Amino acid sequence: GDAAANPEPLPYHRQGEPRARDVPRGVRRVTAAMRDAGAPAETVARSNAKNLYWSPEQQLAHHTVGGCNLRPGDLLASGTISGDDPDSYGSFLEITWRGTKPVALPSGEERRFLEDGDRVVIEGVARSGDRVVSFGTVEGMVAPARAC
Repeated sequence: GDAAANPEPLPYHRQGEPRARDVPRGVRRVTAAMRDAGAPAETVARSNAKNLYWSPEQQLAHHTVGGCNLRPGDLLASGTISGDDPDSYGSFLEITWRGTKPVALPSGEERRFLEDGDRVVIEGVARSGDRVVSFGTVEGMVAPARAC
């Protein structure tokens, strides 16, 4: 690939393949109108941690190489995880191509961006044979801005 877009990692970042774990992730959305109608959450994207550019080990090395310490209980986050296909994009900004391609919802609504009252649910589950590890569910609702 393009060397500028895919630079050779520094020695402390070099790692064999596969670099990231196979952890499927799903993102669902429920608008206020969908919730009022009792409609189920709509799946917006499916991605996978194996699409990470940097593995968790590489992220940890980058975090600490400059002397920044890490202690038990510290939380590291990967940021957006996107795949190559539009249904595996990791953010609404990507899915709607920066708001230029609105998404039609089963409720008849259209979205370019999240709106007040929208609820987003993110889930991740890893499987290895008959062993399953769930990372639980994270969800939040977009609330209207409060006046200062």
